[in-house]
Amino acid sequence: MGKIHWLGTGLSAIPGLKMLIEKGHSVVVYNRTVDKAIEALSGVNGDYQVVPFSLNAVKQYAIAGDLVVSMLPGNFHVPVAELCLSLDAHFVSSSYISDEMRVLNDAAKEKNLCFVNEVGLDPGIDHSMSHALVEDYKKSSVFSAQNEHFFLSYCGGLSDIPNDFCYKFSWSPLGVLKALMSTSVSIRDGEVYTVTKPWESVELYPLPMPWGEDEFEVYPNRDSLPFIEQYKMDGGLKINQFVRGTLRYKGWKNAWRDIFSEVDSLESSLAEDRLKEISDDLWNKYSYKEDEVDRVILTVELKVEKESQVIWHKQFLMDTLGNDKGSAMAQLVSCSVALAVEAVINQEIPPGVSAAPHQSELVNRWLKQAEEICDHFVLIDHLN
Repeated sequence: MGKIHWLGTGLSAIPGLKMLIEKGHSVVVYNRTVDKAIEALSGVNGDYQVVPFSLNAVKQYAIAGDLVVSMLPGNFHVPVAELCLSLDAHFVSSSYISDEMRVLNDAAKEKNLCFVNEVGLDPGIDHSMSHALVEDYKKSSVFSAQNEHFFLSYCGGLSDIPNDFCYKFSWSPLGVLKALMSTSVSIRDGEVYTVTKPWESVELYPLPMPWGEDEFEVYPNRDSLPFIEQYKMDGGLKINQFVRGTLRYKGWKNAWRDIFSEVDSLESSLAEDRLKEISDDLWNKYSYKEDEVDRVILTVELKVEKESQVIWHKQFLMDTLGNDKGSAMAQLVSCSVALAVEAVINQEIPPGVSAAPHQSELVNRWLKQAEEICDHFVLIDHLN
C-alpha cells in the first residue's frame, strides 16, 4: 500500500489524522487553507506534507495503490471516489453511502479497490455495536426468527452542560434545520412508521447512567429500513420495532418549538433563504466557543420477547466529553476513520463499496478503540 491522502482538516478530522501520522504512515494532507492545516498538526512528528486542496492536486500526488480519505463536505465524496477509480486508488469516508456512491460498486470490485463508507461515529460505531449485538443474540440459545425483536439506536452530539436551547452547534445549523424537514421511516408495532415532521415523534428515553437513570428526548431520523439487512436482521426475523434516531437533552422539543413552527410554515419557494437566515441567527447565539467542551452519547439496544416475556436484552451505552486530545465528536469520528484506513491497508476489507465492516475481529477493534476514547462505555445485560 502506498501513501494516504487525507482531504480536509476540519472540526472532525484532526485526531484520526494525527493517529495515522504518529503510527508511521506516509500522509499527504490537503486543505483549502494550508496554514490552518499546518497549525492543526503543530507538534506532530512523522512523514507528512500539507498541500492546497483541489481535485487536480489529488490527481497530481496520488498514484495507483494509494488510499484517499475524504473528510470533506458530502457533495465531494462521489467526485473524489470517481477520481479514485481513475487513479486505481482506494477510498474511505465517514458518510452514508449515497445512491451515486453505490453505483460505483461494480467498477471498484473489478479494479479490486475498497470504497469504504459509514466508518465514523453515526454512522460507524453504531454499526459496530449493532453487528456485535445481533451476532451475540444469534449465537444464544434463545435465538429464533419467530421471537419479537425490538431494536433501538440513538446518537446525539450535545453540549457538556445543557443550555436554555438544549443544544449547541459546532458547525453551520443549516444541516440540522434541513434535517427537520426530512421524512423518517422506521418500524413501530410491526408496521412501517413514516414521519414527515420529526418533532411530532419525540419521545422520552431513559438511559441507565452511572449516577442513575437519566431521561433524554429521542426521535427517528432518515430511513431506518435498509439497516435491517445491513445488520443481518432480515431473513424472516419478526421485527416489532426498528429505529435509528437522534438523541437530545430533555426539554429540547419545548426549547425548539418556535423553530419547529416556523420550519413547518415555510413555503418551499422561500425555504432556502429563510433557513439560511435562521441558521445564521442560531450560529450567533448557540455556537460552541473556543475550547468549550462537547459531549457525545450513543446507545444501541436489542430486546427480544417470546410470548410477551423478555428473553434477551442487551444494550451498548457510551458517553464521553471532549478533552485535550480533541472534541468528543472529532475523536470518535476521525479515529474510527483511521481504523478503516488501516483495515484497507491490511487487506481486511473486501473490494467494492461497503459500510462499516461486520466481521467480528474488526467490530471488536472498533469497539475497543471507542471504549478507550470514552469516559463511560458499557455493555449492559438487562437480564443479569
